[in-house]
Order: sequence, then structure tokens, then C-alpha cells
Amino acid sequence: MAVRIRMKRHGRRHQPFFRICAMDSRAPRDGRVIEELGHYDPMVKETDARVVLNADRVDYWLSVGALPTEKVAVLIKKYGSKGTHLEKQNEARQRMAVAKPVAPPPMVVPRKKAEPPAPEPAPEETQAVEAQAESSDAPPAEESSQ
Repeated sequence: MAVRIRMKRHGRRHQPFFRICAMDSRAPRDGRVIEELGHYDPMVKETDARVVLNADRVDYWLSVGALPTEKVAVLIKKYGSKGTHLEKQNEARQRMAVAKPVAPPPMVVPRKKAEPPAPEPAPEETQAVEAQAESSDAPPAEESSQ
């Protein structure tokens, strides 16, 4: 069986995510996997933090004759066990792990309690208010038009 180390696409439209897998060369791109060796997320902003490889397993598969695809060969050359970008990758992962400043939680503003109903006016005031209301209910005097 000819084994290839290649990328298997996951994710959704416009958000790709790839698993780096050891697969039979006759299997379809997203088909049956022999072993998953890492992943590649091109949506990560830190370029050197995009790839995670299990270097020991990659070395094993290369030693038994598995052939990487062109893209995976570049990733293995950069981020494999003897990679050229390993220091940059570690620095990028540390930058990604640092807690980013977050906006403070919203302030809770206490609600104003409903005002208690106004105390009832004294009986004398009630009679005066009613008298004024009755006088205002009277029809206005008709003005003579000249």
C-alpha cells in the first residue's frame, strides 16, 4: 500500500481547516485515514502558529516510506522535528497564549424604585379642588359677534 502524508479538508465554506494525515494514496482527499499527524489552520493570524505537527509520528511515517504532498512537505520542512521555523513557531504560540485585553463587563445601573403614591389631600383641600372643577365645567359665556 502506498502511503501519502496529505491534508484532509475540514471547516466550512470560506473557513478552511486541514488535518495532516497519513492516508492510502488511492483514498479520496477527505476519505479514510490511517493516522492523523497534526493540523493546519490558515485562518490563524500568526503565520507561524498555524501548524501543529506530531513530529515523532511524522518522522516515523517518513522513515517507512510515506511520501508527503508538495504543500505538506513545505510544512514539514518548516515545522517538523528539524524544522527551520521552530523558534518562530514557539514565539508565535506564546504571543497567542498571552491574555488579550478585554473590555470591562457592563456596569449594572440600579433601577429607580417607583415613587410611592402621593398622600391623599386633606378633606378641606378636596372640597376646594372639587369647587374649582365644577366652576370650570360651566359652559363659557357666549360672546356676541359684532
